Amino acid sequence: MSFDVPEELYYLESHEWIDPDSGRVGITEFAQDELGDVVFVELPEEGEELSQEGEFGVVESIKAVSDLYSPADGEVRAVNEALFDRPELLNEDPFGEGWMLELDVAGELDGLLSAEEYREQIE
Repeated sequence: MSFDVPEELYYLESHEWIDPDSGRVGITEFAQDELGDVVFVELPEEGEELSQEGEFGVVESIKAVSDLYSPADGEVRAVNEALFDRPELLNEDPFGEGWMLELDVAGELDGLLSAEEYREQIE
């Protein structure tokens, strides 16, 4: 099966993505497919400080519960509150309406995978 891996994003090995322009963060199409139907999402509050590869929340599906990890250091600028009422947005549109939070990134985006490197990881 082939998964969408947008070129403009950067990735953690744990399947979170970040848009370097907007600071928007989410999980990949591969991750949501592995999880199955998402039924619950726990996200941080606005203003919370996150560190790269530090836990920021939980996603629960009918198959598993998975921790979420931040792709960068920074402060949470916004949280996608639509996910609290409609967690299935993660399955329907993981790179669009299923975004999780927006981060004011502090520093550089070091140590992340390019789209090509992430594609190699999930093949």
